[in-house]
Amino acid sequence: MTEEKQVAPEMEVTDYTDPQCPFCVDAYKSDNVKPIDAQRVITKLDEYLAKNDYAGAERHLKYWLEEAKSGGDLRGEFTVSEEMMGLLRKLGRKEEAISYAEKAVHLIDIIGLGGTVSAATAMLNAATVYKAFGAAEKGIPLFESARKIYEEKLPSDDSRLAGLYNNFALALTDLKRFDEARALYDLALCVISKTEGGEPEQAITELNLASLAEAQYGLEKAEKEIEEHLEKAERLLKKEGLRKDGNYAFVSEKCAPVFGYYGWFGVEAELKAEAERIYGENA
Repeated sequence: MTEEKQVAPEMEVTDYTDPQCPFCVDAYKSDNVKPIDAQRVITKLDEYLAKNDYAGAERHLKYWLEEAKSGGDLRGEFTVSEEMMGLLRKLGRKEEAISYAEKAVHLIDIIGLGGTVSAATAMLNAATVYKAFGAAEKGIPLFESARKIYEEKLPSDDSRLAGLYNNFALALTDLKRFDEARALYDLALCVISKTEGGEPEQAITELNLASLAEAQYGLEKAEKEIEEHLEKAERLLKKEGLRKDGNYAFVSEKCAPVFGYYGWFGVEAELKAEAERIYGENA
């Protein structure tokens, strides 16, 4: 029996940042349409996620998806489907996550969102779903389309750009397109370094670079580079004055096993304990 090769856990930016879609209901006002309050839906969803209550989050989204359907609110269906694909991806439910991803992308043109930032965000999230379930190649055209829109319509220091670069790079790493992935991680760091309080996101990019080095050169040859990235990530996560909120807890929880994979068990334990403490305070 052959021993399965252990690989470092990956850090996806959609794990620690919420999608940002500007809501415009004017185009859907009609006597026959009863739009849901999409912003309210997402605000309540954030409350569930801050408590790590995924079951509650799923019930919440399913309820509002039915409300959108019964009210003929296609934009509402689009918004909730986009949130559902991300949640189900986190829960590892492949078929359901892909189904919602396909639905959200399908609705883009139907509701007239082509070329908008909202469309780009949906395509980014759908591409991340494909990558998460071993279909990175299928997500590449979606990543490319999202990148084109984001770079045209978002400020150069917008954190959403960093999220796209990180997740696109993860997919390219899966496809062994290492140099392209490294260039995107560098772009992500350039963006995040301009963002106040962006240290947790910088840490995740550093850990992704460590995983990239291992994938490209092998664990032994990349040892020095990996250690440099781990040291940077630890400093960023332990920087004085960081806001210890739900986002920090989620980042800590996701970063911990990466440190553990590389033998940094003390840092792994500290981050897990910090995440548990914050989640406990939010319960």
